[in-house]
Amino acid sequence: MNAGLKVLVVDDDFRVAALHASIVDAMVGFATVARVGGVVEARRALSDHPEIDLALVDVHLPDGSGIELVREMRCDAFVVTAEDSAAAVRHAVGAGVMAYLIKPFDNTELARRLAGYAQYRRIVSSRNLTQSQVDSALAAVRGERPTAPRTVESSQTERSILTAITDAARPMFAEDVSEAVGVSPPTVRRYLAAMVADGRLTMTLRYGSTGRPKQEYRVAGRST
Repeated sequence: MNAGLKVLVVDDDFRVAALHASIVDAMVGFATVARVGGVVEARRALSDHPEIDLALVDVHLPDGSGIELVREMRCDAFVVTAEDSAAAVRHAVGAGVMAYLIKPFDNTELARRLAGYAQYRRIVSSRNLTQSQVDSALAAVRGERPTAPRTVESSQTERSILTAITDAARPMFAEDVSEAVGVSPPTVRRYLAAMVADGRLTMTLRYGSTGRPKQEYRVAGRST
């Protein structure tokens, strides 16, 4: 995790691919290492970058099936597609995908699933796992609320973060939350990612004139 999670984006619509890559790159601990439009290019990218952890793959690609591509990958994969047939979902699950996202969806949903994937990777980094940890890891990658018990200290920090964001008149950046609750920015970002993953917060991207977009957070269900 120290080096970050490396992501491959596979989509023949360059605008969609660029959007998904921008969401990946806005997530703390993630980086897009390649953005390609087809199966052949994806295979080349996987060969050139064996360190890739996760691929975001469309089903219908100009030179083949994204699901069959997933089947031959050694990295983890999300299917991100407009294909909504039950057969495609079954085939994708059989190929080993960790998530199936049907376009169009809110940018927050992809961010939430990525945050859940990061949490999954943290849990499964241990050498041996208890059943509770396995359940929590799989729940995290599915975007469900983790079942692992929280410590009192964690609960107090989370309550402070929720209170700060709830009381704010506008969405908050991680740096704002850090200043408000008196916790270091890296620690706050870990809490924020977990709280986005379990649905208590939503994250959107704020684009400036230059540089990478910044993540801003609000309480789930709040529109302003």
